[in-house]
Amino acid sequence: MMARRLTAVLNHARAFSGTGARSFSHSAFTCTNRMYEPDYLEVIILFLLLKPKYPLYKTLNVTIKGYDYPLLESYQRFIHNVADSMDLEIADGYAQPPQKLNVQKFKPNSSVIDSEYKVTVYERTVQVEKVQAPLYPLLLRTLQAALPEGVTLKVTEHTWEQEEARYVPDRDLKELKQQLDEMGGASKKK
Repeated sequence: MMARRLTAVLNHARAFSGTGARSFSHSAFTCTNRMYEPDYLEVIILFLLLKPKYPLYKTLNVTIKGYDYPLLESYQRFIHNVADSMDLEIADGYAQPPQKLNVQKFKPNSSVIDSEYKVTVYERTVQVEKVQAPLYPLLLRTLQAALPEGVTLKVTEHTWEQEEARYVPDRDLKELKQQLDEMGGASKKK
């Protein structure tokens, strides 16, 4: 989308730089039959041409959670296809580590466990960049209308904490660093 806009700006600039009455000149003394326009006007015109028509959301995280892995993967593909068909820029799509939960159901009025379930919650995120403000409600309504049962949808602006949460820490590396610190730290080579 940005490439199309840049080509339009360049074509617009080429049209102005032709033999028309409004050509850009860098000096007032180069040609007497052309109208003088200062250099800063060229920058202002390019800024107005590159300025988006509508306000933009920088980066949005479309996060989905559910218990059924294949259903979640299919819905993530659907989100990607909808965003692609709306000419939205998809920055990234990734999976978070699954959460394993242990759910216990107790008998009424007691602390005796009636049943126990092991549940896995899967999470997927699709990052969409530079969403125009009028397209955001349309995207959100489309995704909500097609939301499968048992899947939750959450759309937030991208933050640094979300970026850090997507990486799984390496326990072995942390243990080795801790052992190295206990032994006196890293030795310097001479």
